[in-house]
Amino acid sequence: MKNKAILFIAVVIGLMLLFLGIMLIWGVGVYNNLVSAEQNVIKQWAQVENQYQRRADLIPNLVNTVKGYANFEKQVLTDVVEARSKVGQFNVTPEVLNDPQAFQKFQSAQGELSSALSRLLAVVENYPELKANENFLQLQAQLEGTENRIAVERKRFNEYVQEYNTSIKKFPATILASIFGFREKQYFSAVQGSEVPPKVEF
Repeated sequence: MKNKAILFIAVVIGLMLLFLGIMLIWGVGVYNNLVSAEQNVIKQWAQVENQYQRRADLIPNLVNTVKGYANFEKQVLTDVVEARSKVGQFNVTPEVLNDPQAFQKFQSAQGELSSALSRLLAVVENYPELKANENFLQLQAQLEGTENRIAVERKRFNEYVQEYNTSIKKFPATILASIFGFREKQYFSAVQGSEVPPKVEF
């Protein structure tokens, strides 16, 4: 009888240790998957920033080329320069992905810059000699390519954010996510008024 009791206790302890071991292995696996998903979001965020930086680097050359035309609308150039300056003042860190207000400010500043560039390119239509300038045409093509890259990188970013946000909300992973501080990331959304096609001819 005594041996049966000891055997029973040993089996119960063994099963508990096995259960704890399985839970530990599961927990480590889930945690590692959450870390990987978050790192993918951060990596893709860096790609988005790279494309925004590429656009910001093209703008001074574009503005200087357009400035050469004396009767070009100065306000349009001023708007572009001011919008670029606003974007440059925004300190972007991966932590902005966890802060909806900061993310919205970042997205708004980039939207203002896109809008100012669209107005600049629309006004260029009134200057045939500028449209024929080889330097301007090259800059315009680079800028158009950069805008396309920005759209692609933002789409990929949103895909990684969706994967990450889904991971931290699934049960039972949501328990570990809340324990270890994995917070929901922000998506890029369409700029207000983007449903209306711009009247810009390239």
